[in-house]
Amino acid sequence: MQEPLLGAEGPDYDTFPEKSPSPGERTRVGAPQNKRVFLATFAAVLGNFSFGYALVYTSPVIPALEHSLDPDLSLTKTQASWFGSVFTLGAAAGGLSAMVLNDLLGRKLSIMFSAVPSAAGYALMAGAHGFWMLLLGRTLTGFAGGLTAACIPVYVSEIATPSVRGALGATPQLMAVFGSLSLYALGLLLPWRWLAVAGEGPVLIMILLLSFMPNSPRFLLSRGRDTEALRALAWLRGADTDIRWEFQQIQDNIRRQSTHMSWAEARNPHMYRPILIALLMRFLQQLMGITPILVYLQPIFESTAVLLPPKDDAAIVGAVRLFSVLIAALTMDLAGRKVLLFISATIMFAANLTLGLYVHLGPKPLTPNSTMSTMGLQSVPLGDTEQPLATPSSYLTLLPLVATMLFIMGYAMGWGPITWLLMSEILPLQARGVASGLCVLVSWLTAFALTKSFLLVVNAFGLHVPFFFFAAICLASLVFTGCWVPETKGRSLEQIESFFRTGRRSFLH
Repeated sequence: MQEPLLGAEGPDYDTFPEKSPSPGERTRVGAPQNKRVFLATFAAVLGNFSFGYALVYTSPVIPALEHSLDPDLSLTKTQASWFGSVFTLGAAAGGLSAMVLNDLLGRKLSIMFSAVPSAAGYALMAGAHGFWMLLLGRTLTGFAGGLTAACIPVYVSEIATPSVRGALGATPQLMAVFGSLSLYALGLLLPWRWLAVAGEGPVLIMILLLSFMPNSPRFLLSRGRDTEALRALAWLRGADTDIRWEFQQIQDNIRRQSTHMSWAEARNPHMYRPILIALLMRFLQQLMGITPILVYLQPIFESTAVLLPPKDDAAIVGAVRLFSVLIAALTMDLAGRKVLLFISATIMFAANLTLGLYVHLGPKPLTPNSTMSTMGLQSVPLGDTEQPLATPSSYLTLLPLVATMLFIMGYAMGWGPITWLLMSEILPLQARGVASGLCVLVSWLTAFALTKSFLLVVNAFGLHVPFFFFAAICLASLVFTGCWVPETKGRSLEQIESFFRTGRRSFLH
């Protein structure tokens, strides 16, 4: 791989001054003077674009294959269910592998390695002549998605300066949403095989751009590659920025800890507390219902008798999701992480409660729902009491659409991007690779369990029960955020780690 060099414009940092830098010098590393950090971030988050694209690949493909004239590719209901859900199992396996690869290969090379299963998966689906090829291709793209989900946030947080880490930390979620919307748009124009071919493009561009990007300076220092780390940091910050103080802070922090976390160290509060916070945030994020709501979005709209066509509703919700992530990216470094988490959970609580009450007490659809039937929801109880039938002119049926838009907005402006950002910010350096992979593993196993159990719960108890459960989890997340989650806005990764090590709240407010 080509390594970025300082060349003639790079300063010589073989020696450092004995005196501590002035406050003015410290400030200089706060705001990026060089735009290369944005280029490196863009190169990395192309992996998230591919992840979002692959996640919803089945949306236009399953209907096409269910009506396929090729007997080897025509999907039964069971096959369609597995084709849709096996992605989450692949993603869980990718998160598991990231626990090793993140520290073995480094952040950048792990992201580049994800291109191999991703490209192979798309190739299998593009040339599929049997169900096993579709299933294997879907699993491989899921594996790549899980690997990038664990590696990219860590890479971005480790190369960014504190002043823009919030904005850059939201870009993985932003690109994933943009990838999903791109798939929906291309699905209107291309046959399903060519959708898989198109998925190869971002993967190839990602690996090409990353070949010219530096590795994480923190990772390089943790491996004793000080010269490479210095060159990488100088490339990211620019020749006009004095990087000596930042380099010393990273170096001093790494010297105070071992390269790998031992079981004895794992019992220390400064180790297990941030890991537990990150794991619980990933667990709560999924329990709020985002995955089953997105997966069954169109059937939910049809079951709740929404006034507009379900396909239009899904497109509107996708646009709202993208807009909300943009808001989060622009405000995260101004408002702070905790404020957005509180607002996010409050909005999602209100939205889930509204959806649950509407389904339980609101109007029924006029006719049996074919889409819900195809997904195993032949008899969906919408409540224990008799509700009036919905009519096309009943504007009350817009309520589920508005509530769902609010839910997606709340998620996308807080608990969606911030959980990924905080995971990469608060995890201690020596456990960051393993713990980030563990977080992704927990997240996708929870998503798989929720997605599979959603239909069973709806058939057994009614569609309102999951929404009430999701609302209760949103309330629990408010308490969790207030009691456990630290505010990391404007703090360096070393300051955040020092907070957990010393408990000094002068660092974090």
